[in-house]
Amino acid sequence: MAERNTYRKDEQLDEPFNIRHLLLASAYIKKYIKKMGLAILFSGLAGVAVLFAPMLVQKALDEAIPAKNVKYLVVLVLLTILVYFLSVVFAMLRSKIMVKVSQYIIYDIRKDLFAHLQKLSFKYYDDRPHGKILIRVVNYVNSVSDMLSNGLINVVLEMLNLIFIVIFMMITDVQMSLVVLCGVPVLAAFMLIMKNRQRKAWRMVSNKNSNLNAYLQENIVGARITQIFARENENAQIFSGLAGDCRKTWMKAVSYNNAIWPGIDTISVLIRAAIYIFGMVVFAQGGKTVGVIIAISSYAARFWQPIMNLGNIFNNVVNNMAYLERIFETMNEKVEVDDAPDAVEMPPIKGKVEFENVSFSYDESKEVLHNVSFTVEPGMSVALVGPTGAGKSTVVNLISRFYNVENGRVLIDGQDISKVTLHSLRSQMGIMMQDSFIFSGTIKDNILYGKLDATDEEIVRASEKVCADSFIRRMPDGYDTEVKERGSLLSQGQKQLISFARTLLSDPSILILDEATSSIDVQTEKALQQGLNTMLQGRTSFIIAHRLSTIRNCDLIMYIDDGGIMEAGTHEELMAKGGAYYHLYTAQLEDIA
Repeated sequence: MAERNTYRKDEQLDEPFNIRHLLLASAYIKKYIKKMGLAILFSGLAGVAVLFAPMLVQKALDEAIPAKNVKYLVVLVLLTILVYFLSVVFAMLRSKIMVKVSQYIIYDIRKDLFAHLQKLSFKYYDDRPHGKILIRVVNYVNSVSDMLSNGLINVVLEMLNLIFIVIFMMITDVQMSLVVLCGVPVLAAFMLIMKNRQRKAWRMVSNKNSNLNAYLQENIVGARITQIFARENENAQIFSGLAGDCRKTWMKAVSYNNAIWPGIDTISVLIRAAIYIFGMVVFAQGGKTVGVIIAISSYAARFWQPIMNLGNIFNNVVNNMAYLERIFETMNEKVEVDDAPDAVEMPPIKGKVEFENVSFSYDESKEVLHNVSFTVEPGMSVALVGPTGAGKSTVVNLISRFYNVENGRVLIDGQDISKVTLHSLRSQMGIMMQDSFIFSGTIKDNILYGKLDATDEEIVRASEKVCADSFIRRMPDGYDTEVKERGSLLSQGQKQLISFARTLLSDPSILILDEATSSIDVQTEKALQQGLNTMLQGRTSFIIAHRLSTIRNCDLIMYIDDGGIMEAGTHEELMAKGGAYYHLYTAQLEDIA
């Protein structure tokens, strides 16, 4: 039950209208203001053109038909067809412009949002379900783009339409126009009540869809774990609950939609009935003609449409304020790990690494590292060992500057890495994590990720050194074999070997291997060792490995626990000392035996 409640936690979308959000969004509108102005012009022309039709009908009913003037009637009919034709042409031109503007705005927002997401630190992704990040880039951007383009233009257009309709009605007949305007307060009260409920209902639909999207994305990625632990039934029940929430909230929102139109139609019919009653009975002595009554009735039918549209636009704007808030919340998310204003390019790295009284914690509850200091000379191989959660990966993450240190400094070749550009730093480092990520595409594409301008010979040479070439050549299309998302067609060991080739191809000055051989069998690892030795030559390297036998030959072994370095030395020195490393190593030998 607790698990289901976790996935049903809604985002807070009930945001008040905030003009600041629209001001932030105005940057995306300014680029297309001329095109939007042209669209307004075409829409205005379309709206005005069609308003001449009721006048022409009135002339036909009151003048041409009673006088049996066929020529005049034909002219009026042709003019009516012409104004409708012009209205359609102008509307089509406006629609064509706004479709382009809307898609450009979507493109601009998504491009900026994605670029910002690329810069955000690991911590941002650690704290949020990926599905809820995804829905902001896709669904929320789609929603607000229409508001920023068509929505703002339509406010102007509907206001102009309303003014023009009232003017044309007044020109036709003032008394009958006042009958139509008497229905405005009734419609306004009805719309205010219904739109408020409708807005809340659709916000809830958005929340439930966000929850469903987050859970679905997580389960697609974790499909193997689901089957390993036979969780299909439990997951299906959770998904059923989330899908049920979507269905219930959707049906409730639709019920309000379905209630609005009958209500509006009822008010419209009553007003049009009042037009006929007042026109033929109350104002009969005033000589209201059939043409005037028909024309006013036609204008009345058009009069309600801008009012309803303005209500829908207002409702859409208020709804999308929440989405706009989420988008700009993401865009305004502080890039915690970024280039300093005075950052310089990192010179070619020689490989000296220093920690000076470094402290770090992922949250305020526990400090992972406390006043850690050490120096690694260029070309040294350093092994980091210790219990799970002791801070081994944290050390290498700080060297790569995936996180900022809270206190102290990390230096490479005497240069504080917080004062150099991230690109110049990381482009000279090779990092292999325990989870070897494989992108959709060919094996060759994945290896090239480390060096886009590498030749085929360089790719093969790197693969041979890490024992990946033999299994790659056995694949259906060799290096051109498609490996799908996350390398679903590859074993975990094969993914790691491809990642090794990718890392070696980049020719890093500092090499970090974080449990990089954890999924490779012992036999392959022994064959790989020669390639690893080649990789380590002339490079400063940091190695985290569970199998301690693989790090015996490292120049320095650091045992990390309790927020610091408990022991440091060569394998022989630490074994002779008989401390924490000695007990860890002998315990592992006993387990193997």
